[in-house]
Amino acid sequence: MDRPRRRRDAAPPAGWYLPGLAQKSVDVDCFDVIEDLRMDSFGLFQVFTARSLWAPLAEAWPAKIASTAFIIEALQAHWRHTGLPKFAQFDNDVRFQGGHNHPDVIGKVMRLCLLLGVTPVFAPPLEMGFQGVIENFNGLWQRKVWGRFHHENLDALTTRSKRFTAAYDYHLARIRDSFPARRSFPKNLNVDWQQQPAGSLIYLRRTNNSGAVKVLGHSWEVDRLWQHRLVRAEVDLDANRINFYRLRRREPFDQPLIKTVAYQFPKRRFDTRARHQHPVTPIR
Repeated sequence: MDRPRRRRDAAPPAGWYLPGLAQKSVDVDCFDVIEDLRMDSFGLFQVFTARSLWAPLAEAWPAKIASTAFIIEALQAHWRHTGLPKFAQFDNDVRFQGGHNHPDVIGKVMRLCLLLGVTPVFAPPLEMGFQGVIENFNGLWQRKVWGRFHHENLDALTTRSKRFTAAYDYHLARIRDSFPARRSFPKNLNVDWQQQPAGSLIYLRRTNNSGAVKVLGHSWEVDRLWQHRLVRAEVDLDANRINFYRLRRREPFDQPLIKTVAYQFPKRRFDTRARHQHPVTPIR
């Protein structure tokens, strides 16, 4: 009876952790991979999924293996049709980030985003909420498409999935009166994997016991008094620096700059050899 009541704060607005996103001045496309689905006549397969925060856009691409090459092809096909957002959000899968065995790795998916002027954003590991948009869509797709119908093969599943996503996009367009404008996809895109990356990368991270976070394979001390708290690390590849900002759900629009550190991405040849050779399913 004497125990004080637990304080419950209002949830922060959607997209509060990225500048301009909560105000709907920019948009983010969230991406994920649904793994370990099984088809009786086909075996295990995966589904690469996409969902925008504000625009009425969602998509799902079934494939035997959602490899990095498959994801790059799907991203280009998706953005050619829908236009380019300001941000593209991923989890920390090696298919999105590149290998984790060495520091200073910017993988192919990140390089494609930077070439197109899209800022890659990586959600904090084992953190609830940040991937809620795409995870909710993944669950909906599995209930409405995968779990409701019997599919003979991937082609039949892809056809059913396209019918669902078209209806879902139409539903979202009816309930949303406005959303941020998107840039046009360049007509003559020249993808040069050896081009030195330029632009910005964003990592959402939680500090450890000493107030440090790990970004691009390096440990950076942010603030000893900001332990086990959220930060947004903005890697400016043009200015050769990393800016760290405090993030608090209780005060979502108060994101002060904590620290700026010097960082220069090394100039070296990018290894484009695939570590695992898998067939790439054409994007339809």
